[in-house]
Amino acid sequence: MGSIVAAPQEEVLGHVAVACFVTHCGWNSTLEAIGAGKPVVAFPQWGDQVTDAKFLEEVFRVGVRMEVERCLREVTVGPRAEEMKENAARWKREAEAAVKPGGSSERNVREFVEEVKKRSVRRKTKTATL
Repeated sequence: MGSIVAAPQEEVLGHVAVACFVTHCGWNSTLEAIGAGKPVVAFPQWGDQVTDAKFLEEVFRVGVRMEVERCLREVTVGPRAEEMKENAARWKREAEAAVKPGGSSERNVREFVEEVKKRSVRRKTKTATL
């Protein structure tokens, strides 16, 4: 079974297996990317992050901005757009069926509650016999 361990960003960025850094471009992350010598895919959200991203791309020339427009075009009018729309509609139907009365969500919750009840009874029985 996996473990949760500390993973300091500077150490992770310094690892040879890390090819680039997808970042929101906060100041500390910007400095850590530069310090680690990693190219950047900039995805700024607000405030100084936008300025930091601009410097990373246009001044330091160590990265590119994430292309939101290209992605939007790809999912709306690109060559795979129709396939993605059909898949999204299919998964919507699956999700709707799952939450309907008698759907898989209801069945799974019912089974979970029954299992908790069984274990509770077993624990009470085991405790009573001690």
